[in-house]
Amino acid sequence: MTTLLAPARGTRVIHRINPVSKLIASAVIGAALVLSIDWVSATVALAFEAVLFCFAGVGFGRFVVRTSPVWIAAFFAAVTILLYGKPSGESHFRVLLADVTDGSITLSVATLLRVLAIGLPAVVLFITVDPTDLADGFAQVLRLPSRFVLGALGGMRLAGLFLEDWRSLEMARRARGIADRGRLRRFAGQAFALLVLSIRRGSKLATAMEARGFGAAVRRSWARESRLGSADVALIAISLTIAGTAVAVSVATGHWNFLGGA
Repeated sequence: MTTLLAPARGTRVIHRINPVSKLIASAVIGAALVLSIDWVSATVALAFEAVLFCFAGVGFGRFVVRTSPVWIAAFFAAVTILLYGKPSGESHFRVLLADVTDGSITLSVATLLRVLAIGLPAVVLFITVDPTDLADGFAQVLRLPSRFVLGALGGMRLAGLFLEDWRSLEMARRARGIADRGRLRRFAGQAFALLVLSIRRGSKLATAMEARGFGAAVRRSWARESRLGSADVALIAISLTIAGTAVAVSVATGHWNFLGGA
């Protein structure tokens, strides 16, 4: 039975939606936006998503912190396209290989919006996902092999201990007087020590799980039932609506650019 660290559950509807539904919703929106590089479809999708973010139960501060990698990735992707994208139209700035033209500006804006429209909902949806609930959904709803799912769950649970182990190793090495100088050498040695510790802990966990029958080739039982309900259907329907509306508006306005083609 999956009894590894019971999750802390929220009171909002978003916390009760099956993680599989959140995965499907993110994939639907992402698949629709990946088909075209245009700013219209991404803008429409992002506008719908911005409204839904208000009901996601995620505070502004937490939203900014958790989605910061998406914003950074979108910015650098847009700058790269702006400078080195396919040149077309009037050239505004040119230095060596960098050439800012009307076409590269349009592609840059489309790339920025598309990365945000795909990445932000995925991050927001999975902020409220507990690893145990996700494993239950994979095994019971998607029917993935339970041995693989439980092994991955155990690994995810141990991953959270890395930072604590790193701090413990750092304090232990400083107490012995071997971490006062040489930052690069200290980092390499400490990283190797953490690798050895992680391998040992993983081996112990694998042995313990095997001894408790987690690898048995029989139909297993589960501590919690994972199934899809009306809220899950509503979330998937909303994602289909967002994807369909974004594509329809883009096609209707003539901005649809299938897979970056002409």
